[in-house]
Amino acid sequence: MRRHVGPYVLEQRLATGGMAEVFVARRPGPHGFRKRVALKRILPQYARDPDFVAMFVDEARICAQLDHPNLVQVFDFGEADGELYIAMEYVDGSSVNRLLRAVAARGEAVPEEVVLHVGSQCAHALDHVHRAVDEQGRPLGLVHRDVSPANVLLSRTGHVKLADFGIALSSGKRARTDEGHVRGKLGYMSPEQVVGRALDGRSDVFTLCTVLAEMLLAEPLFGTGNDVDVLVRIRDADVSRLNRALRRVPRDVVEVVRTGLARRPEDRPTARELAVAIDSVRRRRGLVRGPERTAALLQRLELVTPSPADRGAVEAGARPTTLLDPVGLASETLPQVVDLSAPAPQLYEIAGRAGSVSFPELVRLITLGAVGPQTPVRRHGGEARPAAELPELVRIVCSPGRTWPGDVLVRSERRGVLDGASLVHVVHRLCTEGATGALYLFDGDRRKKIYFVEGRPEFVTSTDPSELLGEFLVTTGRCLRMEVDMGLAVMSRHGGRLGDALVALGILRPAELYAAIWEQVRARYLEAFRWDRGQWAFVGGERSGEEVLPGTHDPRELLRDAARESDVARLAARHAALENRRLLGNPRAPVPLALYRVPPAWTRVLSVPLEGTTVGAVLDSERRRGPRSLDEAHRALHLGLSCELLLAA
Repeated sequence: MRRHVGPYVLEQRLATGGMAEVFVARRPGPHGFRKRVALKRILPQYARDPDFVAMFVDEARICAQLDHPNLVQVFDFGEADGELYIAMEYVDGSSVNRLLRAVAARGEAVPEEVVLHVGSQCAHALDHVHRAVDEQGRPLGLVHRDVSPANVLLSRTGHVKLADFGIALSSGKRARTDEGHVRGKLGYMSPEQVVGRALDGRSDVFTLCTVLAEMLLAEPLFGTGNDVDVLVRIRDADVSRLNRALRRVPRDVVEVVRTGLARRPEDRPTARELAVAIDSVRRRRGLVRGPERTAALLQRLELVTPSPADRGAVEAGARPTTLLDPVGLASETLPQVVDLSAPAPQLYEIAGRAGSVSFPELVRLITLGAVGPQTPVRRHGGEARPAAELPELVRIVCSPGRTWPGDVLVRSERRGVLDGASLVHVVHRLCTEGATGALYLFDGDRRKKIYFVEGRPEFVTSTDPSELLGEFLVTTGRCLRMEVDMGLAVMSRHGGRLGDALVALGILRPAELYAAIWEQVRARYLEAFRWDRGQWAFVGGERSGEEVLPGTHDPRELLRDAARESDVARLAARHAALENRRLLGNPRAPVPLALYRVPPAWTRVLSVPLEGTTVGAVLDSERRRGPRSLDEAHRALHLGLSCELLLAA
């Protein structure tokens, strides 16, 4: 089945990303005229998202102002049936990303003539980008921000095209991200990108030289493994791996690449200076057959078919050209070319619920407990199957940390009633005992679960929509809502983990994700101590089944912060009943006061003389200091009595 978008006939889908899809399309005309293009359009469910529409328009506007033989050209931008689209130059060939994979699989490296050819053409393209001006002659201030192997396209004739300005930065671009946010792919960022500083064209020079170094090495310049370690090596511009190339690559070839890898932007050449330096090495060494050598290499590695003659439409199953969606997701990670009669899954129907939902909405319903493993779900009008049988949902819907069994109160060996103050003591006992298991909290439809491992809170899940990771990232200003939707849309490709998807899309860097996830866990955890009704139950031995980040907060300090969350009016009523009780320091306290790191005002309350005093006397003393001191006294007493630092005899 063929479809039209405006004047274009869609032939094959090249790639589907989180928010857009790319097709091979043709534009027919009179007297047999036809022009093949790569057509990018916003996915229908996001066509009315104002943030994404603005980003898409920015991409089209930026590309329309650029005209260089080494840049993928934009031919047309339009709207059809409410859908925006961009018609771009169709590059018939492969990419540096595929080239690197192919040579690495054969234990080879890319010949320096091909490396210098790619470097020269990309540097000339970036020089054009960085010096671009508008119609009034004003500098556009463009920075590509995503010069990575997947964005460097290689035609079957060996020519180079730099693609994808979806996350490009320009002085005239409408701001939709917070200052300091990082955009780019892990491993292909500049030191200033890693730390979130202001960027100019020399950032693109660094990332281009990173790509060239990887071509010489046939391995990542900054290594693999732990993401944080990779980011630290980029931050420090640790290019020690490049020294390996000196054993088999001429020194001047290595040095021209090394100049663009200086840690400080001011020590790097501009794109024009880099292009001049590379061209000088090429002429001096007689390496002037770059296109022919590149074309021959692509054919030898079977990255293109041997004969390019008049192929017409791309056949189903053919190797797609690497074209990127505007969030920087390479087609290598996306479905291969498919027939249009088999569209990518987008909508689901849930038994007992009217209408269809998108994948992000389905994930949200699973996380909130509204859809369980056995809930019948129909994908694209197909047969209804239990959610646990759909491959893209298995990990999400079957995770113990996201299920809410109904027999918890029966199975639990410890249970009780929440009254607004009791939870601090309950958690104190779990921490003191070094307990491992799940603490369930129930209040009608509101549910929360805190997993402890050896007395430390490890993972918290909740049915409160405001506590979902995506919502947390939006409300704390780390992501735009449409960026979270982009991550949700491709989450199934990343083990069902939204955070991993956001990192892969270049929306968050790993260090940012680590901090955000633990801050979210902490916020979810502390919110539980504001509950003033409901029930709690602890089931020993249960584990979340989720991959979790190691906690950075001491459980005693979290209990201190939990005491701060308690309602002062309720604490005052509780302490009024103890007014005449004798308050003593507990000589057998499970842990010393110092481990809680309480503020000085609390220390004054908790450091009760050995001979003791009354609860009322302590509160009267703090009342004379003012209302704020009295409130802090109630919180300190709550911590002291709940955590057995004090005794009320």
